[in-house]
Amino acid sequence: MLRQFQLVEKVKGYDPDADEDMLNRAYVYSVQKHGTQTRASGDPYYSHPIEVAGILTDLHLDDETIVTAILHDTIEDTLTTMEDIEARFGPNVARMVDGVTKLSKIEAMSENQRAAENLRKFLLATSDDLRVLLVKLADRLHNMRTLHYIKNEEKRRRIAKETMDIYAPLAERIGMYEFMQEMQTLAFRELEPEAYESITKRIEQLNEGGGDRIARISSGIKLLLTRSGIDAQVSGREKHPYSIWRKMQERHISFEQLSDIMAFRAVVPTVEDCYRGLGIIHRRWPMVPGRFKDYVSTPKRNGYRSLHTSVIHSENRRIEIQLRSEDMHAQAEHGYAAHWMYKQSVQVPDGPGLMKDLVEILEHADTAEEVLEHTRMAMYQDRIFAFTPKGELIQLPKGATPIDFAYAVHTRLGDQAVGAKINGRVVPLRTQIENGDQVAILQSRAQEPQPVWLNFATTGKARAAIRRFVRHKERDELIALGRKIYDEIARRIPAKLGKNALAEAMKRLKQPDEASLMQAIARRTVTDLQVMEALMPGSTGGAKAAVPEQREAISIKGLTPGVAYDMAPCCHPVPGDRIVGLRRADEPIVIHTIDCNSLIDGHDADWMDVAWGDGSDGGTARISVIVQNEPGALAAMAGIFASHNANIVNLKLEARDTAFHTFVADIEVHDRQHVMRILAALRAADAVVQAERS
Repeated sequence: MLRQFQLVEKVKGYDPDADEDMLNRAYVYSVQKHGTQTRASGDPYYSHPIEVAGILTDLHLDDETIVTAILHDTIEDTLTTMEDIEARFGPNVARMVDGVTKLSKIEAMSENQRAAENLRKFLLATSDDLRVLLVKLADRLHNMRTLHYIKNEEKRRRIAKETMDIYAPLAERIGMYEFMQEMQTLAFRELEPEAYESITKRIEQLNEGGGDRIARISSGIKLLLTRSGIDAQVSGREKHPYSIWRKMQERHISFEQLSDIMAFRAVVPTVEDCYRGLGIIHRRWPMVPGRFKDYVSTPKRNGYRSLHTSVIHSENRRIEIQLRSEDMHAQAEHGYAAHWMYKQSVQVPDGPGLMKDLVEILEHADTAEEVLEHTRMAMYQDRIFAFTPKGELIQLPKGATPIDFAYAVHTRLGDQAVGAKINGRVVPLRTQIENGDQVAILQSRAQEPQPVWLNFATTGKARAAIRRFVRHKERDELIALGRKIYDEIARRIPAKLGKNALAEAMKRLKQPDEASLMQAIARRTVTDLQVMEALMPGSTGGAKAAVPEQREAISIKGLTPGVAYDMAPCCHPVPGDRIVGLRRADEPIVIHTIDCNSLIDGHDADWMDVAWGDGSDGGTARISVIVQNEPGALAAMAGIFASHNANIVNLKLEARDTAFHTFVADIEVHDRQHVMRILAALRAADAVVQAERS
C-alpha cells in the first residue's frame, strides 16, 4: 500500500500543479472514516481505496480523479454523507463519488434489480464524466486481484461473472485493453478453473519445449524490418488464457489444433511505416487469408488503430503480427486514459459519445432484466463494419441485420424500416450483414416496429426500442379493449351511474388511475362482478349471486391480434366467423371460433361474446388439402391460392403415401367468404381429393 507521502509525490511527479492539500486531506479522511474496518484478506479496508488510487496514478490521472478513488467507498461503507464530501472536496469530487457509489443498501430490490439500478446510475454518471468509469474500472481491477481472499465461492463467481459481462467490455469500449485482459484472465480463472489450469499448463509446456522461441521470432521480425530501413520496437507474447479458450470454443477445436497462440507487436515511427512494414512482412511470409484487419483506415469506435495480420511462419506455425505507430501504441495501451498521459500527441475519441448507445438503452428498457440483457449485448460482441450509401461507417456486432443497422443510424429510421438494400440488392430485414457491406434502408412513414423483428434483431439498442414500442402499443390497446368491456359492464347495471361512480370504483378496486383500471379489466385481474359491485355497491345482489349476463358483443375492431388479444392457433378465426373470447386472469383474451373443439377445455375461463366489428378485414386461415400423388398437383393447389390472391404463410407436408399427399397450408385471407371461395375452387380441381378448414 502506498504511504501518504508516496502517493502525493507520485501525483506531483507527473502533475506539478496538483492540489497537494486536497490529496493529503482525502488520504487522512479515508483512513479515519474506514477506521478499523478490514477486508476479507485481513488488511485494513482503507488499503483498498489507496491501492485503487495508486492504479490511477500509473495512468497519470488528475488530482480530482485520484481523490475520488480515495473516497469512493466512504458513502457506501461509512456514515459519511454526500453533503460532507461536497463541503470538504468540492462538487466535482462529490458528483464522481456519487457516480461510483453502489446502491447496495436498497434492500427491497431483487439481485437483478439492484444490479440494473447500479448499472443505470453508473452509466448515466459515466456519460457525463468518463473519469467515473476510470475509477470504477480501477476499483473492479483491484477487487479482482484480491478476489481469492473471499471464502464464499458463490460470491466469488458472482463478482467474476459481473466483471466478465460488464466491466471487461466497458474497459474494451474505452480502449483500455490492459485492464480488460487482466480482468478477463482473473474472472476466467474463477469461472472456469479447470480450463484455466489446463491452458496455463500447456502454455508452460510449450515454453519449456520451445525455449526462447518468442524472443527468436521477435528478433527475426525486427531484423527484417531494420534491413528495410524501418526502426521498429518488436515484442511478443502468448495470448491470454481466456482469449485462447474463446477461440477454442468458437472454432470447436482442441488446444493442439489451435495454431495462432502467439502474438507480436511492431511499434514503428509513422503511419507510412506501418503499411510499408506490412508489405515487407507479407513478402517474407505467406499471409493467412481472411485474417488481415485495417484498423488504421477504419478505427474501432474506441479510437483503437492498428494493422493486424496473421502469417505462416517457420514450421507452418501461424503467428499474429500487429503494426502501429507510437501514437497508436499509446492510445492502444491506455485508451481514453491516454488523454492524461499524452495530451499533446494522442487523439482521444469523444468520451460521452462512447456511452451514447448504452444510455439510449437505459431510456428504452423497462425492466431490470432488459437493462442487463441489452447492455451486455451492446458491449460484449465481436464487431463488423458496414457503410451507409454516403460512406458513413457503422460498427455492428457479428450476426447483425439491416434492422440493427437502421436503429444504429437513428431510432426513427429503425421504426420506419420496411426493407433494405445490401450492396444494391434488395434483401429482407432478417438478412445478416457481412463485413464491408454497403447498406441502404428502405423506409415508410406508415411503418411501425413489428414484434417479429425481435426474432432477428441482435443489438441491445434495436431490441430495447422494439420492445418499448410493443410495450406501449400493448398498453394502449389493452386500455382500449378494457374501455369497451367496461362500457358493456356498465350497461348491465340496472340503474344509471352517477358522475363520480368511476372515480369511487377506482378507489374501491385500489387502482391508481383510469388507465390502470381499464388494463386490469382487459387482463381480468379484476372480475366483471367486482367492477359492477365497485361501480354500484349492492347491484349484483351479493357476492354469491350470478353475474348478470353479457348483453352485447365486444367489438375487437381496431385492435391488433397478438397485442391486445391472441388468435387461437387451434381454429384460426377469420373475419366473418362466429367467435367467442376466453378470459383468464392476467392473460390476453384468446379468440376461438364458436365451433372450436378446444372450447371444451375452457371451463376454467370466462366466456365473452366478441364480434369482429364492421369492415374487419384480414386474417390467417388454416386449410387441410389432400391431393393426388402426381406431377403438378402441388402446383395446381398453389395456383388456386394465387388466383384468389391468398398469400401462403406456411406450408407443411403432413402425410404422404403412394396415392395421396396431405398438405396443411396457412394462408392470408380477407374474411370467411374468401376462405369459402378458395375451398370451392380447390374441391373443383382434378388434382384435389379433399379440402377442409382445420
